[in-house]
Amino acid sequence: MKQRTKSSGKRQPPAMTAEAREAQLISLAVDCVEERMRSGKASAQEYIHFLKLATKKEELELEKLRRENELLMSKKEVLDSSKKMEEAYTEAIKAMRSYTGNDDDENYPKEVVLGID
Repeated sequence: MKQRTKSSGKRQPPAMTAEAREAQLISLAVDCVEERMRSGKASAQEYIHFLKLATKKEELELEKLRRENELLMSKKEVLDSSKKMEEAYTEAIKAMRSYTGNDDDENYPKEVVLGID
């Protein structure tokens, strides 16, 4: 027999991932607090939590986190790009060596060819 919740009348299907399960539980918790607030039975901490979420400071902190996340993603893209460039330079040097008839990589260590210290 399926359980029924007060708010929706139907039970949600089980979550397929841990993230989806967490989202379900958060949604249920928010619904519960909302019911408690509407009935006047919510605690002071519950009211304070939601009041803090409504402040300009919270909004600015969220925006800062979003921008920091974008910056980290950009840095990762730059690192990935530099790795690809290094691989392309290595392949180009190998190709130039093969044109000169000098395919022996042992005679040319990577540090000397690419100027890596």
